Amino acid sequence: MAKLTLDELRNLREEKRKAIEMRESTNKDIHVIVGMGTCGIAAGAKAAFSALIEEITDKGLTNVLVRQSGCMGFCASEPTVEVVVPGMPTVMYGKVDAAKAKEIVEKHILGHELIEDKICDRPSIENVTNG
Repeated sequence: MAKLTLDELRNLREEKRKAIEMRESTNKDIHVIVGMGTCGIAAGAKAAFSALIEEITDKGLTNVLVRQSGCMGFCASEPTVEVVVPGMPTVMYGKVDAAKAKEIVEKHILGHELIEDKICDRPSIENVTNG
């Protein structure tokens, strides 16, 4: 393995610091949860997770918490991504690949627009209003 220069090490440290900050919940009002159970990983959840991180970083969004969970119970719709944005219904998107992950950031998180044809679940109105 080639040795890294001091500048390369500093850049690597900064990249990792930003990645860690994205997983901290302080001052984050938007939550994006990627199902990373066995079925999700087998269906491509790691690529979706990476695409979400990349797009959120590229857009400079600092108020978005990206984290992973175990199986969400929608194996036929994997990879699944749950999105919680204040003032919008919580939804779960299914069959999320890298391109759809970027669309979620663009349309849902930035544009506050649900991507209706990609939603595989949303909570019942009773859970939203009484919850």
